[in-house]
Amino acid sequence: MSSSIKSLIAAALLAAGLAHAADLPEPVTRLMQSSGIPLEAAGIVVIRGDATLISHNATQSMQPASTMKLFTAMTALEQLGPVFRGRTEFRTNADVVNGVLQGDLILRGGADADFNEDALAHMVQALRNQGIRKIKGDIVVDRLLFQPSRPDAGQPPFDEYPWAYYNVIPNAALVNTNLLKVEMRSSADKLSLVMMPELDKVTIRSEMKLSDAPCSAWENGWRSPDYARKGERIEVVLHGSFPKDCIKSTSINVLDSQDYLARLLLAEWRKQGGSLSGEVRDATSAAVAPRLLAEHVSRTLPEVLRDTNKQSDNTLARTVFLSLGSLEADPALGSRPLPADAAQTSTAMRAETAIRAWLQQHNIDGNGLVLDNGSGLSRTERATPAQLAGVLQAGLKSLWMPEFLASLPIAATDGTLRRRLKESPAAQRARLKTGSLSGVIAIAGYVPDASNQPCIVVAILNDAHVANGAGRAVLDALVDWVARN
Repeated sequence: MSSSIKSLIAAALLAAGLAHAADLPEPVTRLMQSSGIPLEAAGIVVIRGDATLISHNATQSMQPASTMKLFTAMTALEQLGPVFRGRTEFRTNADVVNGVLQGDLILRGGADADFNEDALAHMVQALRNQGIRKIKGDIVVDRLLFQPSRPDAGQPPFDEYPWAYYNVIPNAALVNTNLLKVEMRSSADKLSLVMMPELDKVTIRSEMKLSDAPCSAWENGWRSPDYARKGERIEVVLHGSFPKDCIKSTSINVLDSQDYLARLLLAEWRKQGGSLSGEVRDATSAAVAPRLLAEHVSRTLPEVLRDTNKQSDNTLARTVFLSLGSLEADPALGSRPLPADAAQTSTAMRAETAIRAWLQQHNIDGNGLVLDNGSGLSRTERATPAQLAGVLQAGLKSLWMPEFLASLPIAATDGTLRRRLKESPAAQRARLKTGSLSGVIAIAGYVPDASNQPCIVVAILNDAHVANGAGRAVLDALVDWVARN
């Protein structure tokens, strides 16, 4: 059967679903009405086998929030494969003479989702194990796998919390997710701070006032941190207020990613007895560096996707999305760069092309789909409930179906669903990707019904009245209804 005929049949089935689908379940409509959520703000699809049980605004293009990660995850599994790994390398084109590297050390970023301070320390140790004690040239950071090499440059903050982890925009050499862990300990009259990891010539101080607020409400007094340069030194500054007699830890994304990597690398290099004649700088063009000195390889793609989808990790999702536009599977190494001419197009555009090609291969209509960064943390991304249902149907037929299912949160068990649906028969059985933004709530995944038949469930609500748990209650009622019927 030709793909065009299949598409016509699929369209006819969808049309039939629109014409004959049952009304929305009574618990769902009741909660929507009581919360003031209009029916036109909802897009809902429920499919069991070949039967469309519910099709409500199925082709309406909507903000999907983090359910957008399903497009990225399924395309990556099938295009990059389950053995795909990112990698970080130390390379050089210089010789080592009497413990001195006679040129530049190149740190080549390779979309390594697991590149952290421990991995960097082991890579530095590998240099020392080879007898290198001094670098005569510069340390050059090559982020050129992604185009532009600094996707975060010039980007306005997504919301009023630019320092928050979920707002970190990755580049090809992101280390430690660019986060500083800050431990705050207060007495009745003093606040002490500890910052980790150690960064070269970076300190932290507080302008926070001590308050009588309860320790549990410490975040109410928090204000966005910033930093100031004083010559070669950087001082991170905390603002707001903090409760007396309180101990709390938080992680902040406040430094420029080049400052963060350069100063982490210098601190580790000097800690292990190394010296540097030059500076740490960004690469402006790809350098020929045939000699591999040290490397770190990430976990395989399915392992990374488990963290991506279960915790709804935007930075990991964006890294995988950009990997789709910059890397291809390599049977020996897990990944390799695309040909040189790939740099003529932005990495995000190449990633979008890859996802749309995958949708076409699976006869999923791409009309109404708008891709931005592949994570759903965007006000421009759009998808239809029918498209998400198509991705989920393709997931059940994929060679990598077990890996895909294993990445989804389990109701009342883990990830973003660990506290939801505990009193429902969907508990420990439904696997659903969640999504939420201001004015947006969504779910998409698999719910076994009362006879243990798997159902595909997609529901998106786009309306201001979904706030304060109202939208979540509607979606949970839908999942519960499917599980009971």
